[in-house]
Amino acid sequence: MSQVEEARQEQQQPVVEKAPYAELQIEDGTDAQETALPPPATSSPPNSKAKLSATAIIPVWIVLSSGVIIYNNHLYNALQFRYPVFLVTWHLTFAAVGTRILQRTTNLLDGSKDVHVSKHMFLRSILPIGLLFSGSLILSNTAYLYLSVAYIQMLKAFTPVAILLISWASRIQDPNRKLMVIVLMISCGVALASHGELHFNLYGFAVQAAAVAFEASRLVMIQILLHGLKMDPLVSLHYYAPVCALINLAVLPFTEGLAPFYDIPRIGPAVLLSNALVAFLLNVAAVFLVGAGSGLVLTLAGVFKDILLITGSVLLYRAPITPLQVFGYSVALCGLVLFKMSGGK
Repeated sequence: MSQVEEARQEQQQPVVEKAPYAELQIEDGTDAQETALPPPATSSPPNSKAKLSATAIIPVWIVLSSGVIIYNNHLYNALQFRYPVFLVTWHLTFAAVGTRILQRTTNLLDGSKDVHVSKHMFLRSILPIGLLFSGSLILSNTAYLYLSVAYIQMLKAFTPVAILLISWASRIQDPNRKLMVIVLMISCGVALASHGELHFNLYGFAVQAAAVAFEASRLVMIQILLHGLKMDPLVSLHYYAPVCALINLAVLPFTEGLAPFYDIPRIGPAVLLSNALVAFLLNVAAVFLVGAGSGLVLTLAGVFKDILLITGSVLLYRAPITPLQVFGYSVALCGLVLFKMSGGK
């Protein structure tokens, strides 16, 4: 019996069972999700970890998540350090070292003791998922070179739709009328937001669409290959960061070469260090975020964060948004909340 068939029979939880919907990635902002890291598989922090209330951790997560995206955009466009492959590789390298320091000095990575990665598991699961994750991070960061922060956040609302479409195609889930309505709502909302974009860039749109496809494929593959394996965001980062860093390092000579290394003295090492630190702290905050509230509370927190981020980008970068974009994005967000309330089923 194939694992896909097993997944159907066991009626797994929706693929998007993760901390607020988009941006737990090294990222994307790593939405980049993010650049923070969406948790692979199910997330349940061990009881030994200190727990914070939702009212305490959600504001911290919102500030860090928005800060990563705005900081990355500042690097790419204001400081003209336009090397997304290098920046993602640097974030991942920093995270790989940082998680290993935390493993030896804190109990934040105690969950890694329950995860045993064999050679077979690495080749069959970790490596292919890492390839998709690297692609998602590189593409989502590249989009900031061509599109505004506000518009990219609007396009990310399509991620649940991409996950559902891939899940249906792989027969992990069966479509139903309710989900079809939600897919239509989000799709129409994103389409209206795109139609209203004043500075539409086709290449940037294609790059961000590819990033969404890579991220959705990654989450579906996690559900198929790693179902039942519990990793919180930090444990996930502990395993995936070194793999993705090496993959990106192999890509770097063919994309940006040595140019970013020559440009580091211009912006200063302190900028890169602080940028990677903010991204890493976002992943630490995500550990406490998961389990701090219900799925709907975390989704609404993610929606509120996106609204603040769009508003902030308009004020900081004077990126124009039209009434049609506001209406379209509102429709997409309503579809997202309905999706979460339905449990993705």
